[in-house]
Amino acid sequence: TYDSRSKLETLKNINLTISKSGEFISILGHTGSGKSTLVQLMNALIIPTSGNLTILNQEIKTKKQKNKNLKDIRKQIGLVFQFPEYQLFEDTVLKDVMFGPMNFGKTKEEAKEIAIKTLKELKVDESLYEKSPFNLSGGQKRKVAIAGILASNPDVLILDEPTVGLDPVGKHELLELLKHIHETTNKTIIIITHDMNVVAKYTKRTLVLSNGEIVYDGNTKELFQN
Repeated sequence: TYDSRSKLETLKNINLTISKSGEFISILGHTGSGKSTLVQLMNALIIPTSGNLTILNQEIKTKKQKNKNLKDIRKQIGLVFQFPEYQLFEDTVLKDVMFGPMNFGKTKEEAKEIAIKTLKELKVDESLYEKSPFNLSGGQKRKVAIAGILASNPDVLILDEPTVGLDPVGKHELLELLKHIHETTNKTIIIITHDMNVVAKYTKRTLVLSNGEIVYDGNTKELFQN
């Protein structure tokens, strides 16, 4: 619950296990069903009000001050927000993508090399590298925000509505890149989406949320057959 005085639970009766590798999961549900809250719990960006949450063998306490080493969890579990503006803050695109690797111990030169490689993978034009990320289009901002998380090379990648604002070509390129990452590294990838074509074509497992509860957790193909 977000309000300690309220009995309104954003999530309830959640019982869920996700493997660190090998999964490609979509999360579906109406606006307000608890999808974004669920993924923010997955890297301890928020902590549960009650219950048990274990991330990468670390038990997350329900009191913030008792949790240590959350930085390690956030390095291993990268989360791309629904609104890219929430995670863009540097003067230039290049500096923004370099921030993650530098924050996790890379030298400036190493971070720059990683950032350029990642931006190229996402087909962000070189002419944008020295521009302010806030002066980009919505689709470009989203690509830069995704690059910023990918550059830190997390073990698990979580994306909240990653294709919103992208044109059809950009959307296809991003999804094919995620598919390539999943197939070549076996990283677990989790995406929140409303796009059923994306769900059907790319994901193996689907979670459906309704009013804060999981009403389906299983094989994507079986979901479409039901």
